[in-house]
Amino acid sequence: MEKQLGKVTIAPEVLVTIARLTALKTPGVARLDTHIMDGVNRVFKRGASNGGVKVEVDGNSVSVELHVIAEHDANMLTLGQQIQTAISRAIREMVGMSVTEVNVYIQDVMLPGDRGVTE
Repeated sequence: MEKQLGKVTIAPEVLVTIARLTALKTPGVARLDTHIMDGVNRVFKRGASNGGVKVEVDGNSVSVELHVIAEHDANMLTLGQQIQTAISRAIREMVGMSVTEVNVYIQDVMLPGDRGVTE
């Protein structure tokens, strides 16, 4: 039996970063809608939000909410499902926590000429 050396704590902000980066590398995601979370951009008792992603932690379980701007040619339903699967897998593999839900909100669609627009 291996001796317990101490405690490992993962900050909720780390989970936000994992979810954000995972979503952004999913084909069909143009960007995250950071404006939706402007009013909630604070650390919760057991969670965090930043950059269009909100994470809530309950013991060893995580729930994620994110707001996405999709590419114009993406299949929205498939995109949402791919994001859910990828984020759930990333959190499970990287920090060993179970994911109870990943709620994806497709807030808008980025049209071909919108690439240069920054908000």
